[in-house]
Amino acid sequence: METVERRWYIAQTSSGFEQAVKTNLERRIQSMGMEDFIFTVFIPETKEIEIKPDGRKVEKMKKMFPGYVFVEMVVSDESWFIVRNTPGCTGFLGSSGGGTKPVPLTNDEIEPILKKCGIVESYTIDAEVGDPVQIIDGPFRGQYGSINHIDNDTQKVEVLVDMFGRLTPIELMFTQVEVKR
Repeated sequence: METVERRWYIAQTSSGFEQAVKTNLERRIQSMGMEDFIFTVFIPETKEIEIKPDGRKVEKMKKMFPGYVFVEMVVSDESWFIVRNTPGCTGFLGSSGGGTKPVPLTNDEIEPILKKCGIVESYTIDAEVGDPVQIIDGPFRGQYGSINHIDNDTQKVEVLVDMFGRLTPIELMFTQVEVKR
């Protein structure tokens, strides 16, 4: 039996109807008791400063992906049915139709969007290249290494770990390492 987990999916809408689909879907989730399967519905937006002809600055929210609504859910036959049959929803991105389930976004795809929208907090690491670290999460948990590269934009570090007598680079998230000084 396959394991089901919360993942992010993209529901397609007609452009301009994103808010209506979000509102309709949130009502359906509540009225049908699907809070344990469909968790978050959001429209990715960023703030933009618009300068009017008279020189005034006006803050506007701009949709990052017009025509799309992001849904965090566990895909079951019922949750999938509820989302795709929400008024205004035209389907799922990554579903070829004909009853095929949609393809979830990878963490590398969704995390930058969530960070830009302020939904997931950004992490920093108080370390420098060469600092020793212990890996505290993932398949290499418990191993020690040293930082070879720090990428603040992606919030990842490259750690050199001794494997079979060779230093092997491993790319990890900031949250997966603990600096040891």
